[in-house]
Amino acid sequence: MLIVAAAYQAAVQYLGECYLPLESHNAADEQTGALGDIEITLVSDDKVITSYEIKTRRVTLVDIDLAWQKINATGKQVDNYIFITTEVIEESIREYASRMYDHSGGIEIVVLDCISFVRHFLHLFHRWRSQFLEAYQQLVLAEPDSAVSQPLKEAFLALRQAAESEKEF
Repeated sequence: MLIVAAAYQAAVQYLGECYLPLESHNAADEQTGALGDIEITLVSDDKVITSYEIKTRRVTLVDIDLAWQKINATGKQVDNYIFITTEVIEESIREYASRMYDHSGGIEIVVLDCISFVRHFLHLFHRWRSQFLEAYQQLVLAEPDSAVSQPLKEAFLALRQAAESEKEF
């Protein structure tokens, strides 16, 4: 979730889009009124145009159907509903999500894996990689230990320090 937020934070002036304040990781979307884990708006508007749902498991047909139900229940008209998973994506899931476009009246529902999302973002905005890393570091360090463990924070900082020291040589 923090990777997506950092990507938008680093590119806000180029995209004209930003994320709404992040809700508690432990709160259900129904409790917060959010469509997903991260909601993206235009800088000049607070209408949600893209919603990200982050999964640390495989995305299922039920997940996609629940997202569609959630969109219908809130009455919010988003342009994109994007699942990002840390797991392998089955082709049948990708196909089912893409077929939802016609049924949803033009809402794109897509399933991406986390590494491909970051790889695509860093390729697209390669000139702003350092801004992305800085934004990600700030978000990671600001999270309580319940969301991002201390060993993970230390590992990220060690990797970043190693990468930056290689640039100096």
